[in-house]
Amino acid sequence: MEVGSLPVELWRVILAYLPLPDLGRCCQVCLAWRELILSLDNTRWRQLCLGCPECRHPNWPSQPHQEPPSWREALKQHALCTRTWTQNGPELQSSACLLFFRRRKDRRVWHVGPGCEFETLRGALGAVGPYDRVVLHPGVYEEQAEVALKVPVELVGMGQLGEVALLVCMEQQCPTARLCNLVFMPPWFSTVVYKTSWGHVQLDNCNFEGAQLQIRGPGTCQARFCSFSQGSSAHLLGVVLSLLDSCDFSGSDTASVTIEGPPVSERNWACKHLAALARTFPSCGASGNNSPPRGPQTDSAGGHQTPSANVKKEHVNIEDWQRRTGVDALCQGTMIEDGWSDGDRSEGEEESRDAGGTNNSKKTLSLDYKISYDHHGLSHLLKPQPDGSLPLASSPDPPSANPVPLTFQQELDRDPEAQMLAASTLGCILRRCLFREGKGGVHLSNYGQARLEGNVFRGLNYAVRCIQNSTVVMLRNEVCECRASGVFLRLSAQGLIAENNIHSNGEAGLDIRKGANPIIVCNKIHSGLRSGVVVLGNGKGSIRSNQIYNNKEAGVYILFSGNPVVSGNHIFQGQAAGIAINENGRGMITENVIKENQWGGVDIRRGGDPILRNNHICYGYSDGVVVGERGRGLIEGNRVYCNKGCGVWVMSSSLPQLLGNYITHNCMYGLAVFCRKDPENAEAREGNWPGQEGVGGEAGSGERRGAEGEGREGQENLNEEGELFAWESDLDSEDERHSARRSISVALVESNCMSYNGAVGLYVKSSEPLNVFANLVNSNRGTGVAVLQSSQLTRLVTNCVLGNGRAGVTVEKDCRVELRGNGVYKNSGHGVSFCGSGQIVENDVIGNRGYGVQVSGSGDIKVLRNRVQPAQGCGVAVLGPVKGVVHDNLLFQGHPGNKKALLHMDPGNESCVLRNNSVLRHNSCTSAPPWVLENPPPRPLASSPSGLSSSQYHSRLGISMTTRISATVESGCHSGSMFCSIL
Repeated sequence: MEVGSLPVELWRVILAYLPLPDLGRCCQVCLAWRELILSLDNTRWRQLCLGCPECRHPNWPSQPHQEPPSWREALKQHALCTRTWTQNGPELQSSACLLFFRRRKDRRVWHVGPGCEFETLRGALGAVGPYDRVVLHPGVYEEQAEVALKVPVELVGMGQLGEVALLVCMEQQCPTARLCNLVFMPPWFSTVVYKTSWGHVQLDNCNFEGAQLQIRGPGTCQARFCSFSQGSSAHLLGVVLSLLDSCDFSGSDTASVTIEGPPVSERNWACKHLAALARTFPSCGASGNNSPPRGPQTDSAGGHQTPSANVKKEHVNIEDWQRRTGVDALCQGTMIEDGWSDGDRSEGEEESRDAGGTNNSKKTLSLDYKISYDHHGLSHLLKPQPDGSLPLASSPDPPSANPVPLTFQQELDRDPEAQMLAASTLGCILRRCLFREGKGGVHLSNYGQARLEGNVFRGLNYAVRCIQNSTVVMLRNEVCECRASGVFLRLSAQGLIAENNIHSNGEAGLDIRKGANPIIVCNKIHSGLRSGVVVLGNGKGSIRSNQIYNNKEAGVYILFSGNPVVSGNHIFQGQAAGIAINENGRGMITENVIKENQWGGVDIRRGGDPILRNNHICYGYSDGVVVGERGRGLIEGNRVYCNKGCGVWVMSSSLPQLLGNYITHNCMYGLAVFCRKDPENAEAREGNWPGQEGVGGEAGSGERRGAEGEGREGQENLNEEGELFAWESDLDSEDERHSARRSISVALVESNCMSYNGAVGLYVKSSEPLNVFANLVNSNRGTGVAVLQSSQLTRLVTNCVLGNGRAGVTVEKDCRVELRGNGVYKNSGHGVSFCGSGQIVENDVIGNRGYGVQVSGSGDIKVLRNRVQPAQGCGVAVLGPVKGVVHDNLLFQGHPGNKKALLHMDPGNESCVLRNNSVLRHNSCTSAPPWVLENPPPRPLASSPSGLSSSQYHSRLGISMTTRISATVESGCHSGSMFCSIL
C-alpha cells in the first residue's frame, strides 16, 4: 500500500493504534514508511514511552516537565538499557527491532502470589531456571532469612509501582539478574536489601525505602529510574564500573551514594557493556538558568588581551562611566585637601591659574622658551601606537578590551590532564540524578572514583565530598542550597569539576583543603552566602575560566597555606572582595577579570603571599588592590582602573612587590602607602566604626580602612559541621614557603604607571623606609607624589612625574626624603615643594606652573646638580630657616615676563649655603634660546644609575628602568578612604 494513497493525518491516526512490534515492522517496509513512522514522535511514540511500566518520564526526576528531544530515542535508550543484564548469554543477543528481548523457547514465566504457582518468593527462586521471569503479584513479601539468587533471573512486580513490596535481604550469587517495578524495605535483621560481590544487577523503576544497596567489586550495578528515600543509600566498594541513571535520592541520614576504595583489577562480564552504554548517552545540558546577571559595566570592563582568550572591545569614555556610576562628584571632592596642601602657591602660579582661561595665557604658556623633555627614559609609554591609538598611560579613557573566559573545549585542548579526566569512565557513573533534602549527596573515599554528569544536588548538608586520594569528575551538575559548602575536596583528592552551576550554598561553593588538587574550569559559582571558592590547609587546584559572582564574601578565598592557580576567571559583583588571600595563603593569580566588587578587588593580609600578575581589576566600589597587615606578594603587570576607591592600598607592615602595573582612572589615590597609630582609630581597628554605609565626599569618613576585614575574618567558619582542625600543624615553614621567592625586607614598587587618578598619584604616609623607583606618575587630578609622613628615609629615584593637576612632588615637614634622578615636568603646581629633610639631587624640574623647587621649614636639605626651568615663579626658592646647601644647580629662565628671581632665599637665613649655581636667562637678540637637556639627556634616564641593582623581573610595561624599591608600613588605618576592605 502506498503512503500517498491517504492523507498523512489519516495515516497517523491509523498507526497510533499499532503496538511497538508492529511499528518496528512498518519501519522496515520502505523509506517513505520509515519517515512516516518517525513522524509520530509526539503522538504514538510518546504514548508508548510514558505507558511503559518499567520506566518513567525520560527527564525524571530533576526535570519531569521538560519534553525530551525525541520520545522515540528515549524509548530506544530504555530498550537498550533494559537488555544489558542478558548480554552475557550467547543465546540472548539483542535483536534489531525494539523488542526488549528475543525470547528463548524454554524461558519460563513464574507467577508468585495468592492463588498462583508459588505463594512465597523463596519458593519461586528455588524452582526457576536460568533467565526465567518471576512475576510478583501485588502484595507484601517478607522473608525471615537471607535469600540467595543462584541462577540468572528477572524479578518483575505486576501493576503500578508500589503495589509489590519486598521485605527481604537478597545476595546475588549468579552472573546477572534484573529487578523491576519493586519496592524494597529492610527486613528486621538487616538494613541491606540487596548485595552482590561479583555479578551484575540491573534495577529498573524500583523504590528503596530505608534500605541499602551494596555492590562490591568486581560486581557491577545498573540502576535506572529508581528512588532512594527515607534514609536509603547505595554503597559501592571497589567497583570497576557501575551506572546510576535518572535516580531520585532524598532524606538520607548519611551520604546517599558512597564510593569507597580503588577499582579492583578483576572485571566481570558487564563492564564492557556498561562502558559502551555510558558512551552512547546524550550529552547533558546544564541544569537551571546559569546566565549571570549583567551589571551596568559588565561589557565595559577588562584590559589587555590574555593569551588564548577572546577579547570583546567597546569604547569606554571616563566621563560616561563616572556619570553612570555616580562617581563624578566623588572625584571632584577627593582627599587632596585632607589636612595638607601643596604649600603656598607662588604669585606666578596664582596669576597663571587666574588667567588660565584666556587666550593670552594660552599664548604665554605655549611660547618656544620651553625646554624640550619629550625624550626622557619613560617617554615611550606616552607616545601613540603605530595604529594611532593612545597607550594606556596617556589615554584619558579607561581600557576598552574585555577578555572573555575560555570555553570548556578550549580548556580541554590546552590541558591533557583535564582531557583525560573528561573522557574517563571508571568507578561509579551518576547521570541525571536528583539528590535532595538529606544530609549528603555523594561521598568518595580511599581512592574511590566517580563521574557525575547532569545531576541536581539541592537542599543537602553537602553535595559532594571527595577525600583520601579519590578522584571525581563533575560535569554540568547543579549544586544549590546546601547548608554547608557544596563540594568538599580533602586529603589529596583530585578530579575535574567543569561546567557546573554552583549557587546559593550556605558556605563556600567549593572547599579545597589538605593537599586536594582538582581542576576547576568553566563553572558558574554564584549567589553563595559565604565565599565562592575556599582554598586552605595546603589545598591546591587549578581554578580557570570560571564565572564567580554575587557571593556575599570573597569570590576566591585563599588562606592557611592554600596555593592554587587562579587564572582566566571573571570574578564580579561580589558583596565583599573579589579575591582574598590571608593567613599565609599563596597562589598564582593571573589573567583574571576582577570587577564590580563591593570591597577590594584583591585583598592581601596576614601573611598572604600570592603572585598577582596580568589581571584586570576594575570598576570596583572600593579599592582595586589592598595589601593589609603583614601582607606580601608579587603584584606585577596588572591593570587597575576605574575603582571608586584607590588603585592600590598598601598598609600595616606589609611587604608587597609592585612591578609594572597600570594604575589608572581610579577615583581616589593611584597608590597609597599608609600607616598611622593613634587613639582615634581604635574604633576602626575593632571594626565598629560608624557610618559604614557612607560614601560621600568627606575625607574624614575614610579613617575606616584598617582592620574591619580582620573583624570579619575571625567569624569565618573554616570547619564544616563543627569539625575542629589544628591548622597550624599543616602550615609550611617560612623557609619552605618563601624558598622560591627573592628575599626582601621591605616592599617593592617599581616601573608602575599611575595616571588619571582622581586624587594623588602616589600618597605616602609611613614610618618605615620607602623607595620608589622608575614609575610614571602623570595626569592625576591631585599632586603627583605626596609624602606626608616619613620618619625614616623615603627614596624617590628615576621617576617621571608629569602633567598632574597640582604639584609634582610634595614633601611635608618632619619627613626624610631623597629625590634623585627624577623628571618633574609640566605639573600645575610647584615642581617640588619640600618641607622636610633630605636631598634633591640631579633632577630635571621643567615647565611647572609654580616654583621649580620650593624648600621651606626648618629641615636640613641638600639641593644639588638639578636642572630647573619654571613656567612662572622662582626656579629654586629657599623660604624660612632652612639648613643645608644649594649648589651646582642649573637654572633656566622660563617665561620672559616672569619677574621672579630664579634663585631666591629669604633674607636673614645664615644656615643655608648657596654655591656654584648657574642662571641662564633669555638673550633679547635671539628669538629662541639654544637650551637643550643633554649630558645627560632628560631624566629619568633609560639606564640604571650607578649604585643601583638591576631588575630581576621583566616589566610588563616595557619600562627599562631596572632599580628596586622597598617599603614597610606600620599597623593602622588610612585617614582618608571612605571604604574598608574586607574579605
